[in-house]
Amino acid sequence: MINWTEKYRPTKFHEIKGQDKSLAVIKNFVENFDATGTKKAILLGGSPGIGKTTIAEVLARETNSELFELNASDFRDKEKLKAILKPATEQKSLTKHKKIILVDEIDGISEADRGGIAELISIIEFSNYPIIATANNIWSKKLSQLRKKIQILELDDISEHDIKSYLIEILKKENKFLEMKIIEEIIRTSRGDLRAAINDLQTISHLEKKDEIVFYERNKEEDIFYILKYIFQDNAKLETLGIFDKVDMSIDELILWIEENIPKVYQGEELAKAYERLSKVDVFKGRIYKQQYWRFLVYENALLSYGISASKKLEKKGFFKYQKPGRILKIWLSNQKFAKKKSIAEKYSKIAHIGIKRALRDWNEIKNILKNSKVQEQLKLTEEEVEYLRR
Repeated sequence: MINWTEKYRPTKFHEIKGQDKSLAVIKNFVENFDATGTKKAILLGGSPGIGKTTIAEVLARETNSELFELNASDFRDKEKLKAILKPATEQKSLTKHKKIILVDEIDGISEADRGGIAELISIIEFSNYPIIATANNIWSKKLSQLRKKIQILELDDISEHDIKSYLIEILKKENKFLEMKIIEEIIRTSRGDLRAAINDLQTISHLEKKDEIVFYERNKEEDIFYILKYIFQDNAKLETLGIFDKVDMSIDELILWIEENIPKVYQGEELAKAYERLSKVDVFKGRIYKQQYWRFLVYENALLSYGISASKKLEKKGFFKYQKPGRILKIWLSNQKFAKKKSIAEKYSKIAHIGIKRALRDWNEIKNILKNSKVQEQLKLTEEEVEYLRR
């Protein structure tokens, strides 16, 4: 069965709902792009599911431009970003007269990334082609330097009226019928996420007993307990792969939550399958950090979401009391803090020509020196490291 979000993805500007003003701005940016100008890129911000990536794809099609697209997971450090993106900003398209570069989900670059944002800024300054970046949270601290070099455009949330007209149009094309009260409930719980609304519409329209539908309230950032219920109790489906996009939590934290709560729902063969897939998540995690194979994040995410969900034979009815990871989470958070401290001490030790152990031993005295902004600049501290020193 074809996913409706892909089947009915807009291909022309007039098909994009609720973004008329933003479309005019971004179209003007691309059509009047000047390689000698100060703003070489535009950053599209807004909630998940409102069409940031789709707008870039439609723009390329409407302006007959080649679209060079990459996701934040495609690069994780300065060298890889330079190798992938820099040539794209310099080389002409082989098939089109124009070219647009899309860097999707730029806020996906984490604190573990080494110089990614700084290198992106450098590439933007010398780009021969317009760059479109997207982010769910354009006001993230790690993007503060980028915001100074890029044009900001925050997309509007899609109105309930526009979502309703879009859903009704899809139902007509699919020759399906749903009562208006069900459509309105889909819209209410989607909270402006058109992609989520379409996914719910497709799922519900194929149910035989529509009077037994249970709606779950969506927040802009899904509650972790809803995520756990979705994975452990609902049947695995295509949408399960994207369930973590709705929660503001790192993959490492999610692993701890999943590990803590698996035995509360699964037993016997299901429990064994779930733990086996969780162990594979850990294997990919190790390869990612040791070998810098960041494309493995796709497999890590798939195993942790769809893989764990598909470990059960049938959906789980009833109530399960999910719990925080507790002690394990505290240990992990402590390790995260020490990792920042260690990385700062390592940078300082190279400049000061002392050992890391000594830098850590004399940390209380060194910390006062490190609070100087000029020292921080010399050590090339990340925003997260600077924030750590402020605490």
